[in-house]
Amino acid sequence: MLYLFDIDGTLLLTGGAGTRALNSLFAERYGVEGAMAGVRAAGNTDPLIIREIFQSKLGTDPSRAEIDDVLADYVPRLRRALSDAPKFRTMPRAGETLAFLAEQPRVHLAIASGNVRPAAWAKLERAGFDGHFETGGFGCDDADRARLVERAIERGLENGPGKLNRDEIVVVGDTPYDVRAARACGVRVVAVATGTISRDELEAAHPDAVMNTLAELPAWHRSVTLGV
Repeated sequence: MLYLFDIDGTLLLTGGAGTRALNSLFAERYGVEGAMAGVRAAGNTDPLIIREIFQSKLGTDPSRAEIDDVLADYVPRLRRALSDAPKFRTMPRAGETLAFLAEQPRVHLAIASGNVRPAAWAKLERAGFDGHFETGGFGCDDADRARLVERAIERGLENGPGKLNRDEIVVVGDTPYDVRAARACGVRVVAVATGTISRDELEAAHPDAVMNTLAELPAWHRSVTLGV
């Protein structure tokens, strides 16, 4: 099986490090205070978050080059914010669950995150989870979540198990956007209610399973692979 994990709200919470990094960037570069106020981050990709800030706070639609330039400035700011983030925390049993899956035969792990690749890896490194992942799909691959999930599938299969049936691929995320992206790619999806989206909202998106925490994922894995 191939598991594709979202990061924010699924594996960890940065304690506002990303928000602080973007707020400082837009304050210094564009004179905009509180750039992230009112901007929807959950389930969104980094390029779309930048675009929304430009549109709502600067009244302009940025070019791809402008977005890339902002993101290049954002990543080192994020790293600094992560190094001094007292409220940074990993989600309940996330580390144990990743370790469990890594030990299972014919199971491979990859990332499917709206973060651009260096931002994703900075967060995973801060959590100590980077050793579980070698590849994935990221916001720098595509601003559209379904397309970045498809890229994660391609890379995950190249890097690990080779050809799999689509029902052997599982997206794990914390928003309806993760569910919709997985459905668009024709793969399974597990929603975990550890982010900002309620369990009821996740259930309304009709994933294959809704869990309160990742602690429930090992049992689900056994049920779908062993029938127990």
